[in-house]
Amino acid sequence: MNSHRYILEPYKGKNTRFNCPGCNHRDKTFVRYIDTQTGNHISPAVGKCNREINCGYHYTPKQYFQDNNIDTPQLEQRFHLKPLPPQQKPVSFISVEIFKASLTNHEPNHFIKYLIQLFGVEITGKLVSKYFIGNSTHWPGATIFWQIDLKGKIRTGKIMLYNPSTGKRVKEPYNHITWEHKNLKQPEFELSQCFFGEHLLRDKTKPVAIVESEKTAVICSVYFPKLIWLAAGSIEGLNAEKCKVLQRRKVVLFPDLNAFDKWTVKAKELSHLGNFTVFDILEQKATEIERLQGLDLADYLIRFDYKVFTEATPAPLIHPLVNAKRTEPINWLKFPEKLKPENWLPEIQDLEQFFKVVKISGEPIKLNECSQIIDINLFIKSHLETVKAQNGNKRYTPYLERLNALKTILSLN
Repeated sequence: MNSHRYILEPYKGKNTRFNCPGCNHRDKTFVRYIDTQTGNHISPAVGKCNREINCGYHYTPKQYFQDNNIDTPQLEQRFHLKPLPPQQKPVSFISVEIFKASLTNHEPNHFIKYLIQLFGVEITGKLVSKYFIGNSTHWPGATIFWQIDLKGKIRTGKIMLYNPSTGKRVKEPYNHITWEHKNLKQPEFELSQCFFGEHLLRDKTKPVAIVESEKTAVICSVYFPKLIWLAAGSIEGLNAEKCKVLQRRKVVLFPDLNAFDKWTVKAKELSHLGNFTVFDILEQKATEIERLQGLDLADYLIRFDYKVFTEATPAPLIHPLVNAKRTEPINWLKFPEKLKPENWLPEIQDLEQFFKVVKISGEPIKLNECSQIIDINLFIKSHLETVKAQNGNKRYTPYLERLNALKTILSLN
């Protein structure tokens, strides 16, 4: 395709050739310039003589505009033209070789270690395969969340580092987040992001759920397997360009607590694409501290055993969403009363206060017949982080018990 706006008129019969203003040759050897936007001639004199013995006449559009003091805006006004839109560069992709290399040796991966704590090896293996969770050497133990579009093309990969015990992102001494396309150091790389998990949309039978973070999408897919879970990547990551793949789909948005208002507006803006609703149970139930923390759905779900959701009571949790009309509020997710998590905060606060004032020697301490603590301060720090992050989650009761056992030993000493 010719990228020039002004070209010599292609031959389409004698009507496209004229007498030359320079030599006035009667065989009509003169070719005029045309504007490719309109198909019109610039001027009867703007063109080139194509005689076999050329008279040398060649009057270009540029010369014509200069001679007549016509700049681009005047030209567009005169000929009722619109400026040419900038040419869109083709989207760049990550090579399959780089992608495949990240899918081996998952043992050091901190996020996968955390998933194993939550769900065990078998389910974690399925999650890794389903979402193509990769490994990165950018930081030891880092994870790559690949963005794979509906055509199977790899747009980019978000690299993040997690604490393997708490599942929280490592933000100290700096926020550990970067991108695989930046690692490639290709200045011409043309990035166009898609949803994390977009490749799963090939299944057209399930409703779609969208959250902010990739971690949340992976975890929620275990608790609610009858939905396709995607991640927008950030509060601003929910946009019309990404959502083109959701046309005529039933979509429920699960914003973090600090994103509810913004995503509610977005749901209205995107309503022409599909059936968008916003899940509001977190807004109804959250405490002020939880709002300040910006908790998301996964922060609540991990307080419960996933088996209760997938085995014991699947129907009341899933079916109302599948059958819901767009105008109906999505208030159907209710945790069973008997599963409400315990509140460990008072006990945690007592432990924190105790460890602040107690004198700790540098000697190892034998916690029980099977465990010996070498670095006591590190043990206390990591265990307190875990029980705070997993407050009330019975799966993490051993962490609380070990802290209390250490408290007893130090008290006796």
